[in-house]
Amino acid sequence: MEHVEDIWADQAVASGLAVLDLRRLDETRFEGDSLPMPNGRVYGGQVLAQSLLAAGLTVDEERRMHSMHGYFLRPGDVAKTITFEVEVLRDGGSFSARRTHAFQDGKPILSMIASFQLDQEGAEHQVTMPEVPGPDAVASPIDLLAPLEGNPHADYWLKRTAFDLRPVEGSVLFEPDPRPKQYQTTWVRTRRPVEVSDLVHRALLAYACDQVMLEPLLRRHGASWRTPGLSFASLDHAMWWHRPARADEWLLYVQDAPTAQGGRGLGGAWVFSEDGRLVASASQEGMVRLPQ
Repeated sequence: MEHVEDIWADQAVASGLAVLDLRRLDETRFEGDSLPMPNGRVYGGQVLAQSLLAAGLTVDEERRMHSMHGYFLRPGDVAKTITFEVEVLRDGGSFSARRTHAFQDGKPILSMIASFQLDQEGAEHQVTMPEVPGPDAVASPIDLLAPLEGNPHADYWLKRTAFDLRPVEGSVLFEPDPRPKQYQTTWVRTRRPVEVSDLVHRALLAYACDQVMLEPLLRRHGASWRTPGLSFASLDHAMWWHRPARADEWLLYVQDAPTAQGGRGLGGAWVFSEDGRLVASASQEGMVRLPQ
């Protein structure tokens, strides 16, 4: 079984990186493909990461991506190519700004603005990472799902997801948290080491983030991803990169769900490296409709 799981991990990481390898059409236009999904809809984190990479490919590589704000406008179709059009908004002395639209059939499925900055000196401080069990002490849902090979949802996590996600408070993939709470802490890294640029590592953080951002909302309301009648979708996403980090090293996502109302809920996360550096922050609002 260990050998089979190694093959799955190799294939999943290779497939994840392959969809991030965009084809350049001209100076500001790119196209890319999508990973298969059980529901046939493009995974939001994928198109978000692709849009960030498209923007980054039009910026001097000395300028690092430090923030983005985007809206998911329509569900994408995994069977269709996605076209990315980048608008050069500004190249200043220290900062560059880009707007990216992702299109299918001539209609935008995502729109975002990203900002890039030259490395500069400045005042520095950060919040402290909470003390939690290390990743080796936390069960991986991949191990728990291995006996369910053949189930479409299990196969997605086993064979297609590039990330190992280890929630310290226990998984809500199939069962709700027996003691509902509005927070969770999750260890995250790619399932295999990846030798890619700093830009791709930053995009991979956004790619992974969309998989867990709404989980604290489910945990707070005693639901799981398999709760009958659950309807959910990412509406927008904002992210800030504070310090360099590698997506193939363990990162702790410290998450919260401060509010839910009107069929929408807000999730937030601080992302720490294993040695305690705050490397990124993120917020996401999602449509979350729970059965009454």
